[in-house]
Amino acid sequence: MLSSVFDAHRYILDPRFPLVENQGYPPEPYTIEDYERDTDGLGITGGAVISSSFHTTDQAYLVAALEALGPSWVGVAQLDPETTDEEILRLDDAGVRAIRLNLKRGATDVQGLTAQARQAHDLVGWHAELYVEATMLLSLEPILSKLPAVSIDHLGMSHHGLPYLLDLVDRGVRVKASGFGRVDMDIADAIKQIHHVNPTALMFGTDLPGTRAPRRFLESDIDLVAEAVGGDLPAVLGTNARAWYRVK
Repeated sequence: MLSSVFDAHRYILDPRFPLVENQGYPPEPYTIEDYERDTDGLGITGGAVISSSFHTTDQAYLVAALEALGPSWVGVAQLDPETTDEEILRLDDAGVRAIRLNLKRGATDVQGLTAQARQAHDLVGWHAELYVEATMLLSLEPILSKLPAVSIDHLGMSHHGLPYLLDLVDRGVRVKASGFGRVDMDIADAIKQIHHVNPTALMFGTDLPGTRAPRRFLESDIDLVAEAVGGDLPAVLGTNARAWYRVK
């Protein structure tokens, strides 16, 4: 059994709140109880609940989830373009610590999202989390340079984009070691390269329930991380993300 793992990338699909099809895909519910069943024995003591596109920009479900989970869990919100400072402050009080920019599925107003991410950072210190294929990172450079704090989901997903990702890691960007069933790369090698550039950059996540992924999280994914980072495994499984999300 592992101890004190921080799952920096997991979801809740709560059927008590509206679940909306995304790109023609109707989601199956995935509750807190489902997650606890699937991760029993992994030593997970906290983490980050990521706002899913299936819940659109209504974050009522996320606030309810964080209240149920307790202070060792934080949220990553997907905001409506008209979100006010007052709403951001309310979400921050509820435990939200980052804004999600879902460039993989549906987000088109990149300039608007960037402005909103800066607004949230200036107001409450949130970082921005990008769901994006790393091959797009070079073209997004003018946008990324305006964001004061950034993390990238799922190792950037693409082997061809790894050089761009490594350049960003060298400049302080964090990377989720998550979603291994979604990526097109040698996972262990990519993790080794990221870890070599910045040992504090990597943050482990299960990506459960792994909706639309060719395969979901396996416990052996942790073995891949251990192979790549060696003695820094406790940091990748917990310490790095807790510092990034400001969780004690």
